[in-house]
Amino acid sequence: MKGRRIDIDYISMKKPILSVILILTAALGACQSGTNTSTNQVNNPKKAMETSYNKTDEEWKKTLTPEQYYVLRQKGTESPHSSDLNGNFDEGTYVCAGCGTELFTSKQKFDGHCGWPSFDNEIGGGDRVKKIKDFSHGMVRTEIVCAKCGGHLGHIFDDGPTSTGQRYCVNGLSLGFKKKEETK
Repeated sequence: MKGRRIDIDYISMKKPILSVILILTAALGACQSGTNTSTNQVNNPKKAMETSYNKTDEEWKKTLTPEQYYVLRQKGTESPHSSDLNGNFDEGTYVCAGCGTELFTSKQKFDGHCGWPSFDNEIGGGDRVKKIKDFSHGMVRTEIVCAKCGGHLGHIFDDGPTSTGQRYCVNGLSLGFKKKEETK
């Protein structure tokens, strides 16, 4: 009888663990539709950006918050709908939180309904955001990183609603925002 009780306890412990795994898998897949990004765009920037922006892990940890370090340096993902920048539609420029490189404009931003800031293009036409094939988590995606400091930004998908057909799905923690100065 004692042996059966252990089996039942073991089985009942597995159910919550499996539930957590399913929830995490669903969360990771929430922003993963349209993964057929053209291979001719991957690792093929129009011109190379100066990339001598080298810092040690200790230097990064001193300049970034722990959350930013997790996203930018460890390729983490923030929770969906957690960034104030997701709902920001003020006029201005989005910059890399790691090095300040201007990456996107407010004119390139749209509501991607995925929980992360979404853009249909980048500043510079291919020299500021590097695209890298990503085979992590059992998926084939295209990771986007800052071409200057190598900071992880997010991923790009071919399901954008604008004429470019692109959706740069970006972690808000990897961005800063410079509001456009009003001219009088």
